Parts: sequence; C-alpha cells; structure tokens
Amino acid sequence: MSIENAYYTHEFHGDFELVGIGRLELEEGGVIDDCQLAIATFGTLNDAKDNAIVVPTWYSGTHQIWRDAYIGSDHALNPDEWFIVSINQIGNGLSTSPHNAPDAISMSKFPDVRIGDDVVAQERLMREHFGVERLALVVGGSMGAQQTYEWAVRFPDQVARAAPIAGTAHNTPHDFLFTRTLMETITCDPGWSDGEYKSSDDVVAGLERHARMWGVMGFSTEFWKQEVWRALDFDSMEAFLEGFLQPYFTAMDPNDLLTMAWKWQRGDVARHTDGDLAAALGRITAKTFVMPIDEDMFFPVRDCAAEQALIAGSELRVVEDVLGHLGLFAVSPDYMPQIDRHLGELLAADG
Repeated sequence: MSIENAYYTHEFHGDFELVGIGRLELEEGGVIDDCQLAIATFGTLNDAKDNAIVVPTWYSGTHQIWRDAYIGSDHALNPDEWFIVSINQIGNGLSTSPHNAPDAISMSKFPDVRIGDDVVAQERLMREHFGVERLALVVGGSMGAQQTYEWAVRFPDQVARAAPIAGTAHNTPHDFLFTRTLMETITCDPGWSDGEYKSSDDVVAGLERHARMWGVMGFSTEFWKQEVWRALDFDSMEAFLEGFLQPYFTAMDPNDLLTMAWKWQRGDVARHTDGDLAAALGRITAKTFVMPIDEDMFFPVRDCAAEQALIAGSELRVVEDVLGHLGLFAVSPDYMPQIDRHLGELLAADG
C-alpha cells in the first residue's frame, strides 16, 4: 500500500505538474499501467517547436535544483530563448514511484526500472504532449547524464546537442559496487521490513548511514582536507554531516532511493549494441560536450574522457570544483560560470 511523504509536495518542490503518458512496458518485463511524469517547464515553445531542451534529474534530485541554480535569464538555460522541460525520473518521489504508486505495484512490489525506460517515457511525453520531434539539447548531471547518453544513442535523430555532466554512458564496476553499498545502508536497517515500512521514519537510521556514505564519496578528499564546509557556515565536519547531508536524505523515501540506485547501477548504452560501447557511442550524431568534474570520485575525468573519445565531433569540457561530484549542487561560486560558458557555446554551435 502506498504511503504519504510530505517531502514530495509542492511545498518543498514548488510548481510542477503530473502528466500521464499511459501504459509503460519496462525493459525488465514489468509494467506501469498509468505512468505519471512530474515536469516543470520554463519559457515558451516556439511555433517551429525547435527550441525545446530536456533536463532529466539525478539520483535523489528533482527539477528544483535546476530551477533554482541552472535556469534563468542570466544563465545559458535562458527561458527567454528556450523552452526548458525538466522531467523528474521515474522513482524519484514526484513521478510514479514506489511510495506513491497504485497498490498493485507500490512499495516492495514496484518493478525494476532502467534508464532506458525513463528515456522512452520522456520521448513519448515530448512527442505526444508537446508535439516536439527534435530537441535542441538534452542536458543532465549524474543520473541525468546517464539519461542524456541514452537519449543521444537511442534517439540520435531527435537530439541536436547533448551535454552529459558528471556522468558516464557505461557505469563502471567500481560505481556499481559503491552504489550497492549505498543500497545496503538502507536495507540493513531492521525498520526496512523488506520494503514494507509504514513511514520513512521507520528507516531513519539507515537513511542517516546512507547520508554519511555520500559524505565519503559525494565530496572530494580535498573538500574535507580544506574544510570547505566552513564556507557553508558549519563549524565542524560533524555539524556539516548532521546539518546538511543527513536532513537531506532522511526526508526521502527509502524505496524511491533504491529504485533509482538499481537503475543507476545498470546504466549502460552498450546494451543497444551487444555490449560494444564504441558502436553505441558511434550512433550519436548530436553535437556533444562531455563535462566531467575534475574532483569527482564517482565519475572521474579519465572515465568520461575515454567515452568522449568514442563520440564523433565531441569535446571534453572539464569543470573544476573542489566539492567533487556534489559540485552539481552549484554551491561553489565558480561552478555555474563554467557551466554557463560551456552550455552557451554548445547552444551556439550547429546541432
């Protein structure tokens, strides 16, 4: 049976709407009979319908961070020029997810969802709901980068430009193992009850462990050595963990986090080409900027650069940020100017 969670509401995430895309048959054999995608739009779709940008969300994230940090008249993602659609991934708590799904697939019964299922749903949304046949840009960070790659490989004729930020097309064994550790911090909590807990509060100890693991890998070693948390108005490492990371994750639904983690582990465009990553990335016709973060411990530059070398006409644009992977939250004052410069140049290029 689905449960209530006040975190996944307009009060916390601002304006968004639910759009039904109908029955979604999943790669792993499951079905979501009435798949609902939570979306937020910015700007106006022009008459030619050629100014649309899709922004998928990352693990644990929603459209909110894009609205607050990345989108605006002073950014490359300028709604005065572009029609920007931020689409919350399946399982993120706003779109159809374990905690809010119909009883037949709620909680522990929620089917396995892959990155490809998200992109199939997003393509249907853009084509059927908005009448958009070709996107000016797909851009996303982390799991949003995984979806960006999936878009560019699966629907090459429909993507003019692509910007995967801090993410890979093929998840590495190390990333798979670490994500499994993240999942185990939740499932080892006795309150987990095999996914049939009554409230996320029942699993708070597991969610706190989960948050601390993000402190280990989400931020770089330099972030901790340089005590960058002081610039965020915390007076100790523990105060930062307890005042920033733990409240962020303990508000969330455990099943939702696990659904996203499972598909994160299995992000791999090479499944379209019998495991041949070069062949898969060779399908991409979009003008592509691959944008790793230099201190990222999840998706290091070397992994992203190896993939970028397989994409014709692409460019490697390294973003410098001592925060590491969680630089995506645009806390550093130097972060967004880099993102805006790269995206601005990409949008100005022929696609």
